Amino acid sequence: MDTKFTKYFNNAAKWAEKYMGSTEYNTHCLAFVEDAYEQSNNLEIFGGSTAKESADEYEANKNTDMPALGSFVFYNCSGILNGEYKNWGHVGLYLGNGEVIHAWDKVRKDNYIEIQNLTTPPGWTKLEYIGWVPVERIFLGYIDRAE
Repeated sequence: MDTKFTKYFNNAAKWAEKYMGSTEYNTHCLAFVEDAYEQSNNLEIFGGSTAKESADEYEANKNTDMPALGSFVFYNCSGILNGEYKNWGHVGLYLGNGEVIHAWDKVRKDNYIEIQNLTTPPGWTKLEYIGWVPVERIFLGYIDRAE
């Protein structure tokens, strides 16, 4: 990760840590990881409208080994949300040492593989690891609001 992205990641990680235990992002995992980068760095990134759409758009399934620092880590997870059943997916921000910070029932940290063992709401499928996307890919086409 180059110096610019290291700075962005460090800011995002600090921002995300402030939300530990918060339920503010319940069912909004994609908004949480995007806000971590966007709000802490005064920029805008663009992905899909759900975690699963972003995973597909970013081709997360091409990276199934240990995630890289600062990457988005994606999971399949289907269920009913706002009256619609589909694979909404799930996503978290990789902090290193196997650890992901993500918004599930609350903002929490879990091992990226162990996330698959979290209890899902009734009627939802088990979480299934898809893969990860490097921060450089997430930032393609981003807008720096400070410029």
